[in-house]
Amino acid sequence: MELIRGLHNLREKHRGCVATIGNFDGVHLGHRQVLAQVKAKAKELNLPSVVITFEPQPQEFFAGDKAPPRLTRFGEKYRLLQAEGIDRHLCLNFNDRLRAMTAEQFVQELLLHGLAVKHFVVGDDFRFGCDRSGDYNMLCDAGERHDFTVVNTQTFLNADERVSSTRIRSVLQQNDLEAAAVLLGRPYAVSGRVMHGQKLGRQLGVPTANVRMHRYACPLRGVYAVEVKGPNFTAQGVCNVGIRPTVCGQQPVLEAHLFDFDKDIYGQLLTVEFKQFIRDERKFSDIDALKQQIFADIEDVRAYFDRTRS
Repeated sequence: MELIRGLHNLREKHRGCVATIGNFDGVHLGHRQVLAQVKAKAKELNLPSVVITFEPQPQEFFAGDKAPPRLTRFGEKYRLLQAEGIDRHLCLNFNDRLRAMTAEQFVQELLLHGLAVKHFVVGDDFRFGCDRSGDYNMLCDAGERHDFTVVNTQTFLNADERVSSTRIRSVLQQNDLEAAAVLLGRPYAVSGRVMHGQKLGRQLGVPTANVRMHRYACPLRGVYAVEVKGPNFTAQGVCNVGIRPTVCGQQPVLEAHLFDFDKDIYGQLLTVEFKQFIRDERKFSDIDALKQQIFADIEDVRAYFDRTRS
């Protein structure tokens, strides 16, 4: 899948496509319904399929640190879109210029001049342009004038409720991993590269792989049973997601202790798949109390995996 970063990197070869646009946070079942429509129409018209997303996501631009946690960071989203068989991913930098763009400018600069869209698929609640002034009807009018077609996707329901990133975020924050997996169409997972940390886990006899969270918060917080997949291995383990209050942590971090594992994996890209909630993150009175709890967590997680194998 070709990655195009910004309007300024669009070239003549990118003109003529079937496209859709949105945050696609989580690439969940509702998103996959949209992507299926895009791919089917692209095949029918013999054109490339294009997904347009934003970095940062608009809500992050406006709300900053108060924005809701992401389900997927940029790299995760890219890999999930690639797995869906999309041809091109156009990532627009959401900045003051894009925020101020009118709906008509959006159509002219992006859909017509930039991409020469032939068919445009939008979600059932899609709004665009400064002050969200553009909507489906405006797109249809523009399509009639400029010779492209527009389709509005139907809401994807599960248990009579709309499948959305907001709903998935909510069930994850309630630690309902099973419900999240149903709505996502796969178990919830976080991917990132292993970085060097404080080596506290190693000092306590439980070395951990620290996965970069960058500036994005995770919708989960606490201790979990996890399955960790690397380039050449799969391992089970126990994972803590949070700020490590006992050691005065500030930034969110994901630390996973892998069972019966001693390979050097610094710098490797890992996918941490969450299987079972164990307990909330909490602050302990001292390091010894933390160490005692960690070993209790390990026993609980090993017992969980023993039950799933029986």
